[in-house]
Amino acid sequence: MIEFYIELIIKRGVFMIELGEIQTLEVKRCTSVGVFLNTKDRRGKDKDVLLPNKEVPKGIKVGDEIDVFIYRDFKDRMVATTKKPKITLGEVGLLKVVDITKIGAFLDWGLEKDLFLPFKEQTMKLEKGREYPIALYIDKSNRLCGTMKIQDFLKTNSPYKENDWVKGTIYNINDEFGAFVAVDNKYQGLIPKKELIGVYTPGEVVELRVTNVKEDGKLDLSLRDKFYIEIEEDAEIILKKVEENGGILYLNDYSSPREIRKELNMSKSAFKRALGRLLKEGKIEFIERGIRLK
Repeated sequence: MIEFYIELIIKRGVFMIELGEIQTLEVKRCTSVGVFLNTKDRRGKDKDVLLPNKEVPKGIKVGDEIDVFIYRDFKDRMVATTKKPKITLGEVGLLKVVDITKIGAFLDWGLEKDLFLPFKEQTMKLEKGREYPIALYIDKSNRLCGTMKIQDFLKTNSPYKENDWVKGTIYNINDEFGAFVAVDNKYQGLIPKKELIGVYTPGEVVELRVTNVKEDGKLDLSLRDKFYIEIEEDAEIILKKVEENGGILYLNDYSSPREIRKELNMSKSAFKRALGRLLKEGKIEFIERGIRLK
């Protein structure tokens, strides 16, 4: 999807006014309703776009350049604004639902005219006032619209590596695979089903640890830190050893590091942390010189 927009811009040429983009345009004429803008080296057929009076900076004159965003107004005319939207063409961001109608939903994206989210681009039932991950695209009628089908808009060239902490927005939850995440609202990530601890819903922003960077660049993520996982793994080792010994293991807090290393191949500090976890969960209890299953 992103590649499509890049190709489209190349085909259009660098001198055209681009819908959905922030551009530097030149003032071509000043009128009573505002200033009309176009590219510096416009083509003869390119129409000027209006920047309304209420947004025209003081002292601006013909030949000056100004950064503006191009969208369509309430009458479906191309118009310029100096306001910066929350997302531009091909980008993903969290947008709030301000209205739900019979034809679709409308979203606050920072501009005077709300962004339209058609029913066919919705992936779940929406709630007014809630925020959802949304991408901006141009529909077949050459209008800017939102979509919740954001996967094709996310990149796979993130700068992150294993054990980095990132911020991500959950945009889809699959019973088989887990939760799909937009990391930084830019990159593709997945919380595998086994790592999805607790109840989450699309639109939630969560702190995550990168557990793996796949060959295709997609990120595997976890809600748990590495230390927590290590304790879990050590606890499993202890439980397995206790079971193998008939429900009793003659090791405890007072055992020597050498005894613990020989029996479990872990440090005494790791043993004590995992032991604390198992006691808290009520899976074991202390006996003389050791522990046993409860």
